[in-house]
Amino acid sequence: MPTIITHAAVPLALGVGLGHSRIPGRLLVVGVIASMLPDLDVLGFRLGISYDSILSHRGVTHSLFFAAMAAVYVAYSSRLLKVNAWVAGFFVFVCMASHPLLDMLTTGGQGIALLWPWSDERMFFPYRVIRVSPFNPAAFFSQRGLDVIVSELAWVWFPCLVAMMALALPRLRERKRQLERIHAAQRGQKPE
Repeated sequence: MPTIITHAAVPLALGVGLGHSRIPGRLLVVGVIASMLPDLDVLGFRLGISYDSILSHRGVTHSLFFAAMAAVYVAYSSRLLKVNAWVAGFFVFVCMASHPLLDMLTTGGQGIALLWPWSDERMFFPYRVIRVSPFNPAAFFSQRGLDVIVSELAWVWFPCLVAMMALALPRLRERKRQLERIHAAQRGQKPE
């Protein structure tokens, strides 16, 4: 898996890129939490659930079905977020579904039960480029931890930064045009 913090790259890129008027702060926070939520399944190890079980890590909570159920719940609760139900549901689905899709790009661990409950098959993408994160926090203070961070910067954070800028560019251009019109009106000139 990428580190838990790296899963937040997708909702942050979408939220900042689309802007506060489309993705309000409350919804962005929910999206960040949703992007990390599938990894709660690691608690199964403490409960004695076998890694091979569909209830263990990268199982049920990493499925598109789980993401869809969370999206329906958030859409139903969208009044609390003060946002349109469709926007809330779709945003949370994308954020939560990004988690298993990123995990499918990692170089280790078991595959992802992406299509559960229709299939228990564990899957990876054909190209696995993100170094798998260690479970042991102490391992982050080693060469392996550094390799994971560099891999995540290259394969997750940088592409998300590019996507964020691409999403924000039309909005920023429109804001610049509006400011130019305001300044022209203040000077008594015709806007271009």
